[in-house]
Amino acid sequence: MTLPRRAHPRPLDLKTGRVDLTHGGGGRAMAQLVEELFIKGFDNEALNQRNDQAAFDVPAGRMVMTTDGYVISPLFFPGGDIGSLAVHGTVNDVAMAGAVPLSLSAGFIIEEGFPLADLKRIVDSMAKASRDAGVPVVTGDTKVVEKGKGDGIFITTAGIGMVPAGVVISGDRAKPGDAILISGTMGDHGVAVMSQRESLGFETAILSDSAALHTMVAEMVAAVPGIHVLRDPTRGGLAATLNEIASQSGVGMLMEEALVPVKPEVRGACELLGLDPLYVANEGKLICICPEADAETLLAVMRAHPLGVDAARIGACRADTHHFVQMKTAMGGMRVVDWLAGEQLPRIC
Repeated sequence: MTLPRRAHPRPLDLKTGRVDLTHGGGGRAMAQLVEELFIKGFDNEALNQRNDQAAFDVPAGRMVMTTDGYVISPLFFPGGDIGSLAVHGTVNDVAMAGAVPLSLSAGFIIEEGFPLADLKRIVDSMAKASRDAGVPVVTGDTKVVEKGKGDGIFITTAGIGMVPAGVVISGDRAKPGDAILISGTMGDHGVAVMSQRESLGFETAILSDSAALHTMVAEMVAAVPGIHVLRDPTRGGLAATLNEIASQSGVGMLMEEALVPVKPEVRGACELLGLDPLYVANEGKLICICPEADAETLLAVMRAHPLGVDAARIGACRADTHHFVQMKTAMGGMRVVDWLAGEQLPRIC
């Protein structure tokens, strides 16, 4: 008996095709989606083994791991998209421990009917961000949910990295007298995303600051291994992140409004929308808390890096049993910069 030849599937229609439930069903359609989009897009030795896990060597030392989910709306925005954001955000979370990022994983939850052209655009952007950062996506997963049970696409990621010997950077290590530094202007990402929302519909030349910060962090750690805290001020912006650190470390903080760099376009958009730029998300900036004696060295290192040219010293930590974050205003008054009572900007990352 002669068995019929198995038909070779037609290539994916990446111009007008859409994701359907068979692409998440574990059969030939799913294998084709994985092969023609994800394997081809990310293309690295570990992923190309096509296993349910990735095996790779790591250097000796202390390992860090992070995980995150990306549900941003809209998916594409000036300066980036959900794909590049997923890489940058995860690389940065690893780097904020002073670690060298090594590998990423990615899980895609895709809604039935999602355009294959948009999926390819996201995968290509994510792959480019991964290559540019030198941190490969070595394993992943794909699920498809029924129409109406998702919102286009969600991406979950995990990342691992290794901390150099002798480096201990953590949110609970800020001390009274420490300097508070930031690597650049606040609020760029949040304003770039909001400018694309149909319900708001305002125009701005601001691009998202989404970027991988690990090369700048590596230079900072090499110059000052004794950095106390690094953190990227994403959801809730600078204000929420400083409150997190103050609570973790049991210190108060005092910053000066005049020292916090904010682009005029961002400030104008925030005034239009009734928002405070201190609470607007960033995706390519960091906060550094360090001993006073190291502040100028670190500022010089940051300003010499392309992602830190606008770095600034904005204040200092101090003893405070209430762990308040306060600010000297441009008008000469004092203000408590508190936690957000609710959510200022939904679906911003």
